[in-house]
Amino acid sequence: MAETARAASRRGGGIVSTLAPERAPRSEQPAPRRSASRPALVERVRDVFTSPKSGPVLVTAILFVAVFAVGGVRYPAFLSGQVFLNLFVDNAYLIVLAVGMTFVILTGGIDLSVGAVVALSGMIAASLLQSGWSPGVVIPLILVITSVLGLLVGLMIHVFEVQPFIATLAAMFLARGLCYVISQNSISITEPTFVALAVTRIPLGGGLSITPSVVIVLVVIAVAVWVLHFTRFGRTVYAIGGGEHSGMLMGLPVARTKVIVYVISGFCSGLAGVLFTFYTLSGYPLSAIGTELDAIAAVVIGGTLLTGGFGFVLGSVLGVLVLGIIQTIITFEGTLSSWWTRIFIGGLLLVFIILQKVLTSRRR
Repeated sequence: MAETARAASRRGGGIVSTLAPERAPRSEQPAPRRSASRPALVERVRDVFTSPKSGPVLVTAILFVAVFAVGGVRYPAFLSGQVFLNLFVDNAYLIVLAVGMTFVILTGGIDLSVGAVVALSGMIAASLLQSGWSPGVVIPLILVITSVLGLLVGLMIHVFEVQPFIATLAAMFLARGLCYVISQNSISITEPTFVALAVTRIPLGGGLSITPSVVIVLVVIAVAVWVLHFTRFGRTVYAIGGGEHSGMLMGLPVARTKVIVYVISGFCSGLAGVLFTFYTLSGYPLSAIGTELDAIAAVVIGGTLLTGGFGFVLGSVLGVLVLGIIQTIITFEGTLSSWWTRIFIGGLLLVFIILQKVLTSRRR
C-alpha cells in the first residue's frame, strides 16, 4: 500500500493533490457579488427611464418636483400646502378633460371638440338655471347631451370611417355654433344651490381646504385608473393603440371600444364644463377656446404616446399639474405676461414629443 502511494506521488503529485480542487490564481478569481449587482441595478434603472411606457412619466414627475422646488427657493410662500392644493382647485376641469383625452389618445385617436363642449355645457347650464330649472336636473341632462354627442362622433368614426381629426373638428364647430344659438352674450348663474356648490370650501385641517370640484376630480381619476388597468375594456383600449388589426385578430371588441372611448370623452367634457361653471359662475360662448390643445398638451407631457398604446391617467394628471405650476410661478412673479405660459407649454410639448420619438425608436 505504501509502495502504491509513493508511485502515485511520483506520477501526479500524490493522492491528495489529485483529489483537491485547483485554486485559481488571484487574478482569475470571480469578482464579489456586490460589484456584479451594481451594474445590474444601473441597467435596470436605465431600462425604466428609457422605456416608452414609464420613461416619459418619470421625466414628468421629476420635472414637476424640480419646478416646484425652484418656486419654493424663489418665493418663500410657494411651498405651502395650500399652493399645491390650489393646483387641483384651479385646474379641476382641465384634469377631467385630460382624463377623457387619455382614453382617446391611447387608442391612437384625437378629440378636438372638448373645448367647445365645455363652453356648450356652460351655456346650457346657465340658460336652464336662469329659466328656473333645478341643478339636480340640469347637471345630469348636460352629461347625457355631451355623452350622446360623443356617441355620434364615435359612430361617425367607426361606421363612416371618418378620420378622428375631421370628425371631432366637425363636432367642435357644431358645439361652438350651438353656444351662439343659445345666446351671444354671457349668462350669469345666480341659482342658490349652484352658487353654494361653487363657493363651498372643505376644510382639511391646518388651514388647508379644497372645493367639491376636487373631490369629483379624485373620484374621476380613481374610476379611470380602475377601468384602464383592471378591466377588459381597459386592456382592449391599450390593445387598439398597440395595433387595431392585431386586436381584431385576437377577437377583441375593437369597434365597440372605439365608440365607447368617444362617449367617455364626451362625458368627461360635459363634466368638465360643469366644473368650469362652478369656477366662473357664468356661461359664455367664447369660453374654453384652445382648452382642447391644453388637454392634449397635458396628456402628451404626461407620457401618453400620440400614436397610442402607451400612457397612464396619473401621467396625464401630472401633465396638468406641470402646466398649473408654471402658471402659478408666472403669477407669483407678477412681472411676466400670461402668454409666457403658452411659450413654456410649447417648449415642453416639443421636448416631450422628441423624447417619445427617441424612446420608441430605441425600443425598435
